[in-house]
Amino acid sequence: MANAEHSGRTVAAEAFGARAVGAAGGRLHLARAGLWLIAAVLAVRQLAVVLSTPRGERLTDLETWVGPQGVLHVEGSLYDSTRFTGTPFAGLVLKPLTRAAEQALGWGWTFGTLLLVVALGLVAARALPRPVGRRTALLAAPVAVSLLMISLPVRNTLWLGQTSIVPVLLVLLGCLAVRGERAGGLLIGIAAAFQPTVLLFVPLLWFTGRRRAAGATAAAFAVCTALAWAAMAQDSYTYWVHHMAGVGLGGAADDLANQSLHGALLRLGLNGPLEIALFAVLGAAVAVLGLRRAVRYARDGQLLLAVAITGCAAIAISPTTWQHQLLWVLLAVVGRVGKRASDRYVWPVAVVLVMALPAKMILPNMAALYTVRDNVVLLAVLAAATAVPFLSRTSPYFDAPVPTEYAAPVPARFRRIPLLPFLRRALTRPNLLLELLLIRVTYAAYSKVRLAATGGTISGGRARAEEHGHQIHGIERFLHIDIEHAVNHAVVKIDWLRDFFDFYYTSFHFVVPLTVLGVLYWRRPVDYRWARASIGFATLLALVGFWLYPLAPPRLMPDLGIIDTVNGVQDFTKPDYGTLTALTNQYAAMPSLHFGWSLWCGLTIAIIAPKWWMKALGLLHPLFTVSAIVATGNHWVLDAVGGAAVVAGGFGLTYLFQGPRARTVKAAARAAGTGGGPSPAPAKEAKDPAPS
Repeated sequence: MANAEHSGRTVAAEAFGARAVGAAGGRLHLARAGLWLIAAVLAVRQLAVVLSTPRGERLTDLETWVGPQGVLHVEGSLYDSTRFTGTPFAGLVLKPLTRAAEQALGWGWTFGTLLLVVALGLVAARALPRPVGRRTALLAAPVAVSLLMISLPVRNTLWLGQTSIVPVLLVLLGCLAVRGERAGGLLIGIAAAFQPTVLLFVPLLWFTGRRRAAGATAAAFAVCTALAWAAMAQDSYTYWVHHMAGVGLGGAADDLANQSLHGALLRLGLNGPLEIALFAVLGAAVAVLGLRRAVRYARDGQLLLAVAITGCAAIAISPTTWQHQLLWVLLAVVGRVGKRASDRYVWPVAVVLVMALPAKMILPNMAALYTVRDNVVLLAVLAAATAVPFLSRTSPYFDAPVPTEYAAPVPARFRRIPLLPFLRRALTRPNLLLELLLIRVTYAAYSKVRLAATGGTISGGRARAEEHGHQIHGIERFLHIDIEHAVNHAVVKIDWLRDFFDFYYTSFHFVVPLTVLGVLYWRRPVDYRWARASIGFATLLALVGFWLYPLAPPRLMPDLGIIDTVNGVQDFTKPDYGTLTALTNQYAAMPSLHFGWSLWCGLTIAIIAPKWWMKALGLLHPLFTVSAIVATGNHWVLDAVGGAAVVAGGFGLTYLFQGPRARTVKAAARAAGTGGGPSPAPAKEAKDPAPS
């Protein structure tokens, strides 16, 4: 009987384990299907953007061949127009398409490019260094395709009608997918015929023992180039001799779109023999250092990373590297950087942001940063090729980084809280560079949404915003809280008080929240994560308010007589008025984030500060802020109520998703009355959240 009971328990346990594994596998397949759906939506969106663009603005590189009857054909030289930046071999490959009608070629070219992007993502996903976990194996392909779809190189390739996907895909196939060294070398040689700096892969193949592939690459490149020279001698002479391998093509070489060492040196003001000599020296250094690193990682078993590093070195030393040729950088996300688990996301997040967003969203609009901002993609290229310390597979941290320590979960009052138990409270500080990147990009997106709320222009939403202003004013009159005019004119009569409120309004809006976050990051990392999440949710809710209800502040209501103490007298006869109209949406007044962020600061300090006078001092900030926004005419009283509402919503959503604030070991000990001794539930053991 005992044996039967034991056997029954074993069978039940095995059945339960099988069900758990099956449920986990089901969720994994569901996540995979969702990611593929996202990739499909992104592909459809890119297709719609290209094909809905008016003729003459899309596929501009292909349309240089459009004849008077709407049929593509080539008469004379490929390089009569500087729009065609490919090699003569690329032109030779495209010539069979010149009998196709423009519209048919546009559809076919766009669909074909999308298929090449999908193929590129699949090949890259299959080339991840082994061993690969089941979750990674299932999710890598849709994630890779989605990242490619949102990247600037792919978007530019689709918009211009370029061939820059082809050489990258051929190299990946030649290095990672095709069996046989000669077949692989043949593909890489054809890729070099499209993009000559791909010849940098020849020494990579040679030094990694694939000498037949290296020879086949050189031979294939020579044959393709000779074939193009025989068929198009004048174009070949123009490209290889007159334009010096394409330096004179595609517009000015110092254009911001040329993210190569040559373009950066020209933008820095260097030119002539000095620039050429410096470019040669720096290019040689990047090529040698990049190849050494690529060979090392190839021998380490990270061939995809080696290919990405070599590709980055190749585009850095190219005389011109336009935006649609920068896909090599995105492939470098496969490299692992950092010993701590919390540091692993810094490099991939930075690469994705650089490849997907304009440089103005990554760095602030400050003159001191213009040089860095103009070359931010090149800096990422150089970092990947020469500097980023990717981990080798022999490193003990490659598969097992130092884990993040988590605080013990705090029981909640409600059964279903937290809704997202996997968002556990980490005890350690998050990576500072990653935090700064996310804060900057989030604020840039916040500014974009504020402006988009009125159709992208200030004047676009003026009438609607003023109508809403009259609505708010009417509600305040009904509630007998329409004090804006009286307070504004009373303050204007007292110079020192007016100067104080003007200074407070313009100076403390960003300084105080950033200071609070900085102090928490350094002194209270557990509370920093909680506070950061709450202000993030509050700002997100405020953006919804800006979008749905554009509102003119009292100072921009023409018939109320409110004096703009900060910006001066406004000319209401102009569509755009106000000193700051060129910088931000002046009609994003409801809710007031001036007051909302100040209230968040006050409540955060009041909750966390250990001394009563610190709590009181913190609560003075929202009091001064609400006085300043009303006295300067920048907000209605109800705007402050809206700001308080979104802050309450931010704290509420943080509690709903993540549960109560985490406790450190000392705090848990004090709560248990043990006088700071060991906690009965130490943080290191609190790996999984307990049920609420």
